[in-house]
Amino acid sequence: MKTLPSNFGELKTSEWAAPERRGRSVKDEIRANLLAKLRQGGELFPGVMGYEDSVVPQVVNALLSRHNFILLGLRGQAKTRLIRMLTSLLDEQAPFITGSEIRDNPFHPLTKFGRRTMQEHGDATPISWMDRKHRYVEKLATPDVTIADMIGDIDPIKAAKRGADIADEENIHYGLLPRANRGIFAVNELPDLAGKIQVGLFNILQEGDVQIKGYPVRLELDVMLVFTANPEDYTARGKIITPLKDRIGSEIRTHYPFTLDRGIEITAQEAWVNRDGGVKTEMPDYMRAVVEQVAFLARDDKRIDQRSGVSQRLPISVLENVISNAERRAAMSGDTDAVPRVLDLYSALPSITGKLELEYEGELKGGDNVARDLIRQSVALSYSRLMDGENMKQIIQWFDLGGSLQLPELATASELIQELDQIQGLMEKTAKLGIGVRETDAKRAAAAEFILEGLYAHRRISRNEEQAFVSGERRREQPGEAPEEGGGGRRDRRKQQTQ
Repeated sequence: MKTLPSNFGELKTSEWAAPERRGRSVKDEIRANLLAKLRQGGELFPGVMGYEDSVVPQVVNALLSRHNFILLGLRGQAKTRLIRMLTSLLDEQAPFITGSEIRDNPFHPLTKFGRRTMQEHGDATPISWMDRKHRYVEKLATPDVTIADMIGDIDPIKAAKRGADIADEENIHYGLLPRANRGIFAVNELPDLAGKIQVGLFNILQEGDVQIKGYPVRLELDVMLVFTANPEDYTARGKIITPLKDRIGSEIRTHYPFTLDRGIEITAQEAWVNRDGGVKTEMPDYMRAVVEQVAFLARDDKRIDQRSGVSQRLPISVLENVISNAERRAAMSGDTDAVPRVLDLYSALPSITGKLELEYEGELKGGDNVARDLIRQSVALSYSRLMDGENMKQIIQWFDLGGSLQLPELATASELIQELDQIQGLMEKTAKLGIGVRETDAKRAAAAEFILEGLYAHRRISRNEEQAFVSGERRREQPGEAPEEGGGGRRDRRKQQTQ
């Protein structure tokens, strides 16, 4: 491993003393490393999905322009994750004067302490090193944040110990922004920051000076400033003051996944799916689609406040909850395989209702009913997409001839298969979902139940008061039921009879 210089004399003869590095600012450093990565190819921000052709190019342009920038978007859009990954564009190590609170550059000391140390020790000045992860400082903005938190304050104890004038620069206890010198300073939820604190931010960044307790302090900090904000916060809780907004070089809008497939990929990456505990858990692809579809429907539902957004955390939490319910059921019934069923989605209601901000109409209906509607609509859409073209007349006829089927939650997979095998033609249809006859009973039972739930969602069959599947002709209206989806519903049958 390469030995790093330990004093200024050694530093002057090392690669860090090259003209293009010794006086390079943080923004220039990020720019140079970014250009090198672009030439090499590969992902700039691994794990941040769905932004390859939208957000990432805009972030790259802002960095190449040496801009401070803001990511503007609704909750759960990976804003914080993205800005934290900016540290990968910093040098692996950076030198600073040992003992400096704001990590003075040995070639360009900023503070009185740094200048005095260099004068007293010269080439023997001790040098310390900071890695890239220590060059990132993040602050969640709240209304109670003070200028002392962000910039600093006079420390009377320091002054008393040193016997110096209280206005001496070395009596300052530095805040978060100066301590981010030669690094990245991130402020989350910027509009929540009081206006006078925002003034302090842009003043020290643009003019390099600030007043602390009436004493002028000049700090020409070398820092990249990045912010995040939610669009609704501009009016709901606060706003970004115009002078600061004017000094933010780029405003970049983030977004939720544009396609269902991309949403499924993100959820699969983030959700805790692979578990231990003696029960083998496996999430079928069609259930992943149903879970993700719930979030997509919620983002377009008039009963839900779209200004607040529907976070990507919703399908992640729902997926984890669905698997947990399947795991619980398998443990209680004695099965060795835990394969989620549509039934488990309804057990995951707590992970849906807590993430929805309802409008007046939604409040009247109730969070649980809205969530149930979303699940039914999601099953209907997924069924239409995955089972398109399949003839279900034989299955529907079985119910129309008086058949009734109840699938208890705690029944074993083999018991479910015995019940489902009564319905002629049902188990063969699971092949359309990629479930063959050689698959486990748990997988086959879950797929068959999905088909029945799809028929129910399209109102081709119904449920009785005991929640057993029955003929659609004997259906009883359920409170808060989803609108009819697709062909084959009761309304379509009435049209056919009329014709």
